[in-house]
Amino acid sequence: MKSLWLFCACIWLLAGCATSRNVPAEPLMESDPTRFVVVTLRNDSAPSMPRAGSTVRGYEPPPSYSLAPATRASAQAVATTHGLREIAAWPIGLLGIHCIVFELPAGADRNAVLERLRRDSRVETAQPYQSFATLTNDTGTTTSDPYRPLQKNLDIMDVTGAHLWSRGEGVRVAIIDTGIDATHPDLAGRIVKQENFVDGSKAGRDRHGTAVAGVIAAVENNSQGIVGIAPAARLYAMRACWPSPRDDSRATCSTLTLAKALAAAVEARMDIVNLSLTGPADPLLTRLVEVGLRRGMVFVGATPPNSEGSVFPTGIPGVIGVDAAGAKASADSVLFAPGSEVLTLVPDGRYDFLSGSSLAAASVSGGIALLLARDRNLPAENARDLLARSSRKVPASQGDAASVNLCAAMAALMHQGECKEE
Repeated sequence: MKSLWLFCACIWLLAGCATSRNVPAEPLMESDPTRFVVVTLRNDSAPSMPRAGSTVRGYEPPPSYSLAPATRASAQAVATTHGLREIAAWPIGLLGIHCIVFELPAGADRNAVLERLRRDSRVETAQPYQSFATLTNDTGTTTSDPYRPLQKNLDIMDVTGAHLWSRGEGVRVAIIDTGIDATHPDLAGRIVKQENFVDGSKAGRDRHGTAVAGVIAAVENNSQGIVGIAPAARLYAMRACWPSPRDDSRATCSTLTLAKALAAAVEARMDIVNLSLTGPADPLLTRLVEVGLRRGMVFVGATPPNSEGSVFPTGIPGVIGVDAAGAKASADSVLFAPGSEVLTLVPDGRYDFLSGSSLAAASVSGGIALLLARDRNLPAENARDLLARSSRKVPASQGDAASVNLCAAMAALMHQGECKEE
């Protein structure tokens, strides 16, 4: 029975990978991700436009990117040569490649198989199939009557002063995370579009993504509860992670789901991509982020605790890494923002206090949205430098700690000596 289920799941997965925008289900992480590898082949097929002279606008699907017959043949030959079974495959037009998830033969040593694949002249890259996780801790303290005075994180960053200059008007922020509860009263009108890269269902009402969205852009002055850092920003919810069955404030993502979400964000030329998650360095995901960086997009990532070596996404040069105020920095370039007992949104119209660098990263994404609303050509490096120079000492549980000050950053951008007073 189990083998029949796996067979059906694989057929469903293959059917979902016909184009770069169709989304396969993600059963692989539910089994053993070490049984799978990701292989890329060069694919020289050009994108086909639906009609002559047509262009891609806004957030609509890009032109289809077809698979060249020679590439398809190479994929089959590679599978036969190395005794692999294709589980999922999709062409990524941004990189000019065909990406394949292969299952290893029973008992095979993954490192040995990867080494053989990398020596195969038909293979462009070969890497492990990897798992990623969000970075939020649930305090379990739910409140039914939230108010702005409870948002101490906004006071620490002087968001009220920053709002006298900007509320993030029109800035497009992609949240690559779990699903977001777009029905929450404090997100009314803020979610422009939702996409699901995990399975075929409608985008979920998951806890982690909803919390991140609330920090960035909860609606202001609606008499409902809290206010976001950039309440006039436009949010694009890209579900690439799914909640843990044991703790719905934590979530898991994979190479496959993140690759699809990143490709969609880069194709749509989002202004900011928020990645409140972490995992091992991943060559495929790195390449996609690098394309976005070259296009002038801003990527913000959460810094994991006690991180050593290169990690995704903050280990990629150009990605703005953020940790919770009071944490020990793993790199000099890391920014700090409030990440302890942050009041934010959770599904079903509720509010809760959550902690973690996921919320600190969301705070910086919101802060950069404020900056970009006043200067749409501001490079990511300049935005990071403005925030770094704005940092101030603030009280923390373990003594004074540094945190970005968004009013000071806005004042510097606007060439004002000091923050305005209301």
